[in-house]
Amino acid sequence: MKNKRIYLSSPHMGDEEFENVKEAFATNWIAPLGPHVNGFEDDLKAHTGYEAAVLSSGTSAIHLSLRLLEVKQGDIVLVSSFTFCATVNPVVYEKATPVFIDSEPNTWNMSPELLEKAIKDYIAQGKKPKAIILVHLYGMPSKMEEILAIANHYDIPIIEDAAEALGSTYKGQQMGSFGEFSIFSFNGNKIITTSGGGAILSKNIELIQKAKFLATQARDEAPYYLHSQIGYNYRLSNVLAGIGRGQMKVLQDRVDARRSVFNLYKKELSEFDFIHFHTEMEGMYSNRWLTCITLETNKISYEDLRLHLEEDNIEARPLWKPMHQQPVYKDAKSYINGVSDSLFNKGMCLPSGSNMSEDDTDRIFSKIKQKLRKV
Repeated sequence: MKNKRIYLSSPHMGDEEFENVKEAFATNWIAPLGPHVNGFEDDLKAHTGYEAAVLSSGTSAIHLSLRLLEVKQGDIVLVSSFTFCATVNPVVYEKATPVFIDSEPNTWNMSPELLEKAIKDYIAQGKKPKAIILVHLYGMPSKMEEILAIANHYDIPIIEDAAEALGSTYKGQQMGSFGEFSIFSFNGNKIITTSGGGAILSKNIELIQKAKFLATQARDEAPYYLHSQIGYNYRLSNVLAGIGRGQMKVLQDRVDARRSVFNLYKKELSEFDFIHFHTEMEGMYSNRWLTCITLETNKISYEDLRLHLEEDNIEARPLWKPMHQQPVYKDAKSYINGVSDSLFNKGMCLPSGSNMSEDDTDRIFSKIKQKLRKV
C-alpha cells in the first residue's frame, strides 16, 4: 500500500471559511454578487491599498487589465518569459503580440536590462510597447525599483502579475500595489485559495468600476438587458468569496508556515553544497509560496530526484518551462540571455504546503537524502 500523497501545494482550509460558506447558503447569496464579494474586495484593499474587483481567475484579471489599457490587435506587450502560460495567453485573446523578456539570475524575474533593450528596439521601429506584464515568480519580488524607473521613463504601464506573490513585500510595500493594474490568483494551489478565483486591482477606482462592469457581461443601466459593448462572465461567486474572506484572515499565518518550510529545507539539506536555494535580495520578503532549488551538478538531474520522490508518492515539479520554449509561442520574438533556460534545466519545486505535518517533512527529507547521498 502506498504512503499517503504529499502534494506540492495543497489547499489549507479553516473553520471560518466553512462558516462563511454556510452563511452564504443560509441567506441564499449564491450568485456572483453579495456581501462576501464586497467584503473580500474590502479585505484586499486593506491589504494592498488598491481598489479591487474579485473575479473567476487570475487569467481573467490579466485579460481585463489588457482591455482597460486598450491593448488591441498588433500592439506589442512585453511579458516575462519565465512564467505560466496564463500570464501570456490573454495577450493573444486581444490579438496583440507578446514579446518575451528573459530573467535575471538573482530573483529569476524579468531582467531590467533586457526590458530596456526591447523597449528601445521597438521604439526605434515606431512600435512603442503598449504594456509590460511583470511576474513575481514563486512569490519572489522582482527588482521593482529598476523596472519601475524604466517603465516610468518610457511611459509604459505595468500589469503586475502577483498571482504567486500575495503576502510578499518589496521594501515594506505589498506586492500587488506597484502596477497600473495588479492581479492575484486564488487557484487551489496558491498560498490562499477560493478553489478558483482571482482579483484585479488598481489605485484608480474608476478603472476598477469599469472592470466590474466588463466582468458582468457589460450590462448597461436599463430595466432590461442592454449591452453596448462586449463583456465577460468573470465575477467571483459570493460562496467562493466567503472562502476568500476566511483565508485572508490567516494569510500571514500561511506565509509564516511556508517560510518555515523553506528554512527547514535549507537546514536539512545544508550538507549538499550543490543545492542552491532561491534567495531573497536585500529589501525583498518572499511568501515562499514554493520552495525552489537548483541542482548545480552534472551527477544528478531534477528529473532523477523528482522520480525518486514520486516513488514514495511525493509530488515535486520542474520549474516553469519558459514561454519562449513553448510550441504555441515558437514564432514569438524573445530577448533571451539563457537564464531561464538554465533554471528550467536544473531547477525544481519541492512540496511546500502550509498544512504539511512533521511526518510529511521527515518523509521528504529522508527520501531526498537517500538519493543525494549517493551522488
